[in-house]
Amino acid sequence: MNLGAHISIAGGVSNIFERAKKISANSIQIFTKNSNQWFSKSYSSEELEKFHRLQNEYSPFSVFAHDAYLINLCSPKTEVEKKSISAFKDEILRCDQLHLPYLVMHPGSHLGQGEEWGLGKIAENFNLILKEIPKCKVIILLETTAGQGTNLGYKFEHLKYILDRVERREKFGVCLDTCHIFNAGYNISTANAYEKTIDEFDRIIGLENLKVFHLNDSKHPLGSRKDRHQHIGEGEIGIEAFRCLMNDKRFSEIPMVLETPKGDDEKNMDIENLRVLRDLKQ
Repeated sequence: MNLGAHISIAGGVSNIFERAKKISANSIQIFTKNSNQWFSKSYSSEELEKFHRLQNEYSPFSVFAHDAYLINLCSPKTEVEKKSISAFKDEILRCDQLHLPYLVMHPGSHLGQGEEWGLGKIAENFNLILKEIPKCKVIILLETTAGQGTNLGYKFEHLKYILDRVERREKFGVCLDTCHIFNAGYNISTANAYEKTIDEFDRIIGLENLKVFHLNDSKHPLGSRKDRHQHIGEGEIGIEAFRCLMNDKRFSEIPMVLETPKGDDEKNMDIENLRVLRDLKQ
């Protein structure tokens, strides 16, 4: 199946395949470096060779990346904006070195400058970045967000606005996070609500642009604009949304990964959450 989880790269990026095997993850999301640092040392040729060899041996459904949390492509602070542009270019190049198809990213936070200003600035910086590295192969995925603070991406229209303004449209897609859209006010907790939200996504963005799912329940209620993930079926969304997703044939070829709380080593919660999801398959 296309199910998996976010996997730690601790000790080296090639370690993800052994960790994925232990939890039976067939789709893998990673950070290409420390997620709380702007930059990191380059991969060695030996590290890249080992990664590709193990990837071929494990043959997962998909391996893709999420960018570092520090990056904000619409920061009104010039120094942060410049660092974000450089760091995001580095993320793209690292994905290309690992031959990863997708790089998931949170659009950004306008920090009081206004949503339209922020969305325009993100598109502007995307255009700048891709002009500087025109031969990059990775597809950038805009992630739906919960809308905390001044974060952008909590409305489907936000992502549409950016997609309509990037010059190389073929280099972009969308990652849908179940917790985030629920917290942003898109109900998916019943079969009818799920269909309504998916139809709205299709009408505004288009299902052909949906490339990855993050599967997370929510610790907070519908429309709370608070981003706190919970184990599958144990939060405010409930199990029905995930039953709908697991049996929606439109998404059978789209990678779906957990970002739920990990638990401790004695009880790996990824194993339990993946079991719950697989049991929903009819």
